[in-house]
Amino acid sequence: MPKVSSVIVPYASYLRVYEPLAAFPEPERSHWARYARRPDRPSYQDELRRSLADLLPTPPVPVPVHESDDAFVTEVEGVLCVCPWRTRLRGWQALGELPEELPAPVLDAVLPPVVRRQAAQDYERWRERNPDARPWIRTATWQVPLNWFVLVSDEERRYEKGSGEVPPMLRYRTPMVQARRRVARALRTLKDTIDEGPLIDGLVDVGRWLEEFHPRSLVELDYGGLVHVLPAAELDADHSAADVAEGIEALRQGDGAAAGEAYGRLVERWRAVRERRSAN
Repeated sequence: MPKVSSVIVPYASYLRVYEPLAAFPEPERSHWARYARRPDRPSYQDELRRSLADLLPTPPVPVPVHESDDAFVTEVEGVLCVCPWRTRLRGWQALGELPEELPAPVLDAVLPPVVRRQAAQDYERWRERNPDARPWIRTATWQVPLNWFVLVSDEERRYEKGSGEVPPMLRYRTPMVQARRRVARALRTLKDTIDEGPLIDGLVDVGRWLEEFHPRSLVELDYGGLVHVLPAAELDADHSAADVAEGIEALRQGDGAAAGEAYGRLVERWRAVRERRSAN
């Protein structure tokens, strides 16, 4: 498959859900079964390169004209599981979040208001026809949201430094039932010990999202392009899921000091990552 650029996009991390093939209705199920046999399936970097290429024309194309028919594929205990890209849907959703990410002059220069208004109108019409649609992938830029780490454990962490043409990789994978259980336990603790705020709101939101999927799904937290901008030593020492679990357990035990120490490590680590955005 041709690539629109050889540039690696460094700033996105991902939360993905892989559903078993049986969760998809026909004819989509047969499509993914055939797709899984393809030897040339694209990577997440291919998806990002395509999106960047769409911003080059005048006027730019903020959202793909057609929905992607690509997906990530893996096997869990002999069961084929699929994570559709749904790039068009995710593009619409990301477009709605851009005003919070970019200053107005920068946003207007990259995507003129008339282009954004048209995309918003297209999305509204599409949602009327597809009210139950949801993405299988969530994306964050220059960070991994702390509430994502609640879903996984340090024992599920897999880090590979990479060598030669093999890129580095840092990810966690966990069964859906385990991810839901961790969310429920964490929410009980947080609601009993701290005030309502972004951490609880974010965890409630991601918990509701997980409920949309088949109970035998696989949840994957992937550092994605962040591994290309963070030094290997920092990645090797990054055990954020363990810090989150330690902090929640400390709250459960009533140890505010230990919880504060764990939270401080997380804040400092991810503040340093986000500061790289300004440096670039």
